[in-house]
Amino acid sequence: MINWKIKPFKELTTDEFHDILALRIKVFVVEQNCPYQELDGKDKKGVHIFGIDKNKEVVATARILPKNISYSELSIGRVVTDVSVRQKKVGIELMENCMTYIKNKFPNEAVRISAQTHLDKFYQKFGFVSTGKKYLEDNIPHTEMLYQPI
Repeated sequence: MINWKIKPFKELTTDEFHDILALRIKVFVVEQNCPYQELDGKDKKGVHIFGIDKNKEVVATARILPKNISYSELSIGRVVTDVSVRQKKVGIELMENCMTYIKNKFPNEAVRISAQTHLDKFYQKFGFVSTGKKYLEDNIPHTEMLYQPI
């Protein structure tokens, strides 16, 4: 059972932000062997969705950024799950929480993401469609994807 929390940056405790960053670095930098500037200044402007397991560990997180931070649309980024929960549909729960938050707070708004290409089909389940733009980001193939509300 995952306990989900949704907080703007200013409401995060220092422990929560530490644990969110620790998970992102564990996966994106260490596991994917991809050194990059994790702290990009955007966290302060975003809303953070994160899941805590029964051991009080952050095992999933994503950030939602307002328009004109990463793209002209809203965006979801830094979507990550710990290896311990990847086969337990926690990533699906995480994205469902992100999309529910967006649909409630920003109805009728488009959302743009930069998805690791091997996860295109995962994001398609939530209504994202490739824009056709493919590129290398930190030496990992990515696809730009867009969600357009009906």
